[in-house]
Amino acid sequence: MYRRIQEALWQNPPVCEFDVFWESKTQSFLDSAPAITALCSHQGELRGRLPQSSDSQRMEYLLKLLQVSLWGNKCDLSISAGQENSQKGSGPLDSLDSLRPFLLLDHSKQVWSVLTAARGSCQGQRSPVRVDVVLDNAGFELVTDLILADFLLAAGLATEVRFHGKSFPWFVSDVTARDFHWTIAQTSAANHQWMSACGVQWKRYLKEGAWSYHDHAFWTLPHEYSDMAGSAPELHASLSSSHLLLFKGDLNYRKLVGDRDWPHATPFHLALRGFCPAPLASLRTLKANVQVGLGAGRGEELTADTPTWMTSGSYGVIQFCSPEREQ
Repeated sequence: MYRRIQEALWQNPPVCEFDVFWESKTQSFLDSAPAITALCSHQGELRGRLPQSSDSQRMEYLLKLLQVSLWGNKCDLSISAGQENSQKGSGPLDSLDSLRPFLLLDHSKQVWSVLTAARGSCQGQRSPVRVDVVLDNAGFELVTDLILADFLLAAGLATEVRFHGKSFPWFVSDVTARDFHWTIAQTSAANHQWMSACGVQWKRYLKEGAWSYHDHAFWTLPHEYSDMAGSAPELHASLSSSHLLLFKGDLNYRKLVGDRDWPHATPFHLALRGFCPAPLASLRTLKANVQVGLGAGRGEELTADTPTWMTSGSYGVIQFCSPEREQ
């Protein structure tokens, strides 16, 4: 459907660059202003604490921001049929404790371990530590992703972050290059000290090459990610050079595991069917009938208690796999 919409636009040059979802995406960002302001204020204060922070404190900061990025995924306009679905209030920062029971899998500490191991090995070789973020939604969720990426650089856990988005409007709220750069421009122009400071810093990262935005046709093709090595070998090779891949959102998860009706206890590394070019983590709120990696019987318990647990967007996972597990 989204490809046909874009095809119709491409065949009509006066509107060939028109994004039919632009207004809903920008409005989602604007309606989330209080939550974005709170998040940027937290980031500004966190930056001030980082120079005196121990590794254990930095790990706690990372774990919190991974959860913020996860729960930002609730704001999905494709699920709400394009209706208003912004982040009200101060956002997930003040809600992490109450959301904890809904976090079915939390492999955040494995993410920390991968990053610190990469930092240690790369410092000796004087080579960059690279993280790739495969984006999902524009609006508030994109800001949570930018905040997380900002922290990775500020904390010395990464020296380069590559963002991967869609090459044309997709699934209503998915990030395109225009969304990405507009969000940073809006943040830098905000009439708020910390929000503006974040946007200015993000522009600096882009100018210096520490951040970069990429799109590839593969992300809007129907292929499962296990097909990537054959269908998009150059993209697969590029991702193989990363130290950590972060896949955001439900559609990315479905493509990771092939959108199959797996038993819920199926190990994540088996459901990936050979796709693990680098250590990867999926940050996803559940909005489709697929979930693997749960303990024996856990899926059945959830179904009995909450029949809509896989589709309501109330539950989430931070699920990790490394290439070593694949071997």
